[in-house]
Order: sequence, then structure tokens, then C-alpha cells
Amino acid sequence: MHIVSGEMTVGEGVYEALRHDIIFGQLSPSDKLKLDNLKSAYNASVATIREALNRLVTEGFVVTEGQRGFFVAPISGPELREIADLRILLECHALRLSFEAGDTEWEAEIIAAHHKLSRMEQRMQSGDHSEKETWKRYDWGFHQALISACGSRELLTLHGTIFDKYLRYQMRTLTFRGEAAAAEHRALLNYAMERDIENAQAVLRVHIEGGVEHSLAQENL
Repeated sequence: MHIVSGEMTVGEGVYEALRHDIIFGQLSPSDKLKLDNLKSAYNASVATIREALNRLVTEGFVVTEGQRGFFVAPISGPELREIADLRILLECHALRLSFEAGDTEWEAEIIAAHHKLSRMEQRMQSGDHSEKETWKRYDWGFHQALISACGSRELLTLHGTIFDKYLRYQMRTLTFRGEAAAAEHRALLNYAMERDIENAQAVLRVHIEGGVEHSLAQENL
């Protein structure tokens, strides 16, 4: 568990910390979230913890079971496929809008984001898996850069929630797909520079579906 810093409100900090710990596996699927334990772990009041959990219920990361309290949302193969389908739908749409509106600054952001991701992928291909969370943060940064010019804050927010749900499944196994994933990222970079939306969308579908199959092969869902 990580302790909340003073850089944001306590309530926002607790929410972000709980969300992080669910996505990155410190809190496992179906774990019971006992308020007294969370109060100590996150250095916050029961009221603040409850407020954060209710926010996470609305996002689907936490569930309630009658009078039994709060639980980390369970996981399943069918749900992973549904989440992946939603990510494809949203990200492909956002890609088209972003490719149409993106300017030189947008191109520079994509190139910079891919540079960081590709360096991390090279490290992982060499056998260094010591910074998996950083790798996934750079992966998120690259995909976010690709759609950042879409012009819709609501679309980006919704995509961010779906991406994080997809990431929670990946973090269960978190093994790198190797050159296949790296090649897909290079292709997305090249198609972005060329504004080739049809090929970019096709690669994105293969990329996401490949991640699903890889996760399902590693985890009995």
C-alpha cells in the first residue's frame, strides 16, 4: 500500500491510491475491503475511505454485496473480452479524430512517447523485467498520445477508464509479448506520421486482441 501525499486532497489521494492498488494488483480480485484495515493502510477516516470506495463502485473497480460490504471487483475471461471490445471501439474512434486534427506538436508528442516506450521494450527484450510498472506507464503514455488530439475530453475520460480496466487484467500476468508488441507500436507510430487511419486501426485491433489472447493463455479465466 502507498501512503497518500499532501499534494492533493485527502479524499482524492485515497481514491487514487485505492484505484492504483486495485489496477496494479496490490488488492486482488474479490478481496473484501474492510474499512478498518483500509483506514490504517491509507491513513484516512472511515468516511473518506467509504467515499472513495463508492466512487470506485461507479467505475466498476469495486462491487458491493448487500450488507456484506465492499469487495474488489472479480475478473473473468468474458469480461476481459468485453473490455477489450470497448477499448477497440473507443480507441479506434479517437484515433480517427486525432489523426484528422493532429498538428506538428501532436506528432512530436507521439514520437517522444514512443521513444520512451521503445527503450523500455528493448530492455525487456534483453531480459530486464525490473520495471514493469514503468513499462506499462510508458505504454499508456504512447497510446494516450496517439488519441490526445481527438478534441473530446469525455471520450478521453471514458477511454482512460476502459484502458485501466484492461490494464488490471494485464497486471495479473504482466509478461511482455516481445517483438510482436514492439513491432505493432512501431507500426502505429509510422501510420500516425502518415495519417493512415485504416492501417492504424487494423494494427490497433491486432494489438489489443493479441494482448487479450496472451493474458488468457497465462491466466485461467
